[in-house]
Amino acid sequence: MKERIKGANPYMPLWEHVPDGEPRVFEYNGEKRIYVYGSHDIAKNEYCGNNYVVWSAPVSDLTDWKCHGVCYESNSILYAPDVVQKGDIFYMYVAEEKGSKIVVASSKNPAGPFTNPVETKLGFDPGIFVDDDGKVYAYWGFCRQYCAELEDDMVTIKEGTVRENVIRHSVTSWSPRDGFEDENDAFFEASSPRKVFGKYVYIYSKRYYTHHRELGVYEDCNGFLSYKFSDSPLDAFEHGGDISLNGGELLSKDDGSKQMTYRWGNNHGSIMEIEGQWYVFYHRQTGTDEYSRQAMLEPVDVAMDKNGKIFIGKITYRNGEPVKSEPVEMTSQGAHINGLDAGKIISAAYAVHIFGGKKGGANGGSDGAYIKPVYEQNDDIDSPVVDISSKTTVGFRYLQFGTKTPESVSAAINAHEDLMVNIRLDSYDGKLIGSGLMKKGSSDFKTGITGGVIGKHAVYFEFISEADGVIADFYNFTFD
Repeated sequence: MKERIKGANPYMPLWEHVPDGEPRVFEYNGEKRIYVYGSHDIAKNEYCGNNYVVWSAPVSDLTDWKCHGVCYESNSILYAPDVVQKGDIFYMYVAEEKGSKIVVASSKNPAGPFTNPVETKLGFDPGIFVDDDGKVYAYWGFCRQYCAELEDDMVTIKEGTVRENVIRHSVTSWSPRDGFEDENDAFFEASSPRKVFGKYVYIYSKRYYTHHRELGVYEDCNGFLSYKFSDSPLDAFEHGGDISLNGGELLSKDDGSKQMTYRWGNNHGSIMEIEGQWYVFYHRQTGTDEYSRQAMLEPVDVAMDKNGKIFIGKITYRNGEPVKSEPVEMTSQGAHINGLDAGKIISAAYAVHIFGGKKGGANGGSDGAYIKPVYEQNDDIDSPVVDISSKTTVGFRYLQFGTKTPESVSAAINAHEDLMVNIRLDSYDGKLIGSGLMKKGSSDFKTGITGGVIGKHAVYFEFISEADGVIADFYNFTFD
């Protein structure tokens, strides 16, 4: 039996739902691993759940993730945490009571369990930074931003160090009208401080309030991870840019504008350098709400120009100097940087493009196709794309075909009506490399591949039917 793709995007098993991931590289017992600490979407009918789990991977292979189990449990709903190391102790900043009460728990092991919680005066979405000189800084806030230095106890705010609105905040009906609003570069939540080339980098969830056609933004949108930078940890932060957008592939229109192809939602995460390569860790949405989010990662470029400006994301260079950065592409491959092996079984859940259909737009629009969450802890389970209607396209970026064109493609598709399945290359309306009919009630699809297909490509499944309404559910596929 064929092997299944593992550690793609999302990089945890498809049954796991860990958003708000803060990545940290720690060395423990002589081994360096990347640990991810986040919320845990297990409540299913609201954000998060009542425990945290820890996942990690060796720094040499970001496709090989291991669950260390529950590291902290509570009687309340836990929002996004953060973990830092000082000395030989690991400190977890726990967001009890939906982020309204922040406590610090500790452990000698980066995987926990974290115990002996002590209440702090920090607030929503705490992000912690231990500087090179041992000083510790905390950042927090929701639609209003705060930061401060902490005492050596890792709990107490050092007197006189609290700063407000070093990043101007978002414009909402619940935001204060204090003159620190920003319609174009607004802090929303998800504080995450890091250091890059000696600069203090403040990563956060931005909320756009103005249209940005070049990014596919035509409504209020907080699907971005963005950043500012400074020479100081607590003030003078300068505009940086956007690192990540969880709205899927961006389609270019004739007028220069773009269109998202995946249903964006809230975003939270950070950047981490691992073995000389920087990555952004973020999350995507599944289901029909924001209660079953999943962990994603992408390689990013990081650079600094001669004037000290930091660039993070997809960087454009001119004469060797960085001149522009924009959000890195959302992909199916994640850390499989050469593309997903087309000869393995690939779940439809790795799609980063679910577009068109009866309702139109990203994820088919309201009531359109979407990825159905699964929770059974079975690593061979599929999280299918369901409620597909005619003219829906489901795309994967990218697959690796190697040096030989496959003979055929097979897929597990439940046909609710008679339909045609087209396989396209490189774009949703690109070269047709295979096509076949399915009868209502059938579940196995197979068709031959025409034309040469070698190397790395994006692949799209197009579903066509004369029937109205739902015509198919899509589970997995492989090339033979």
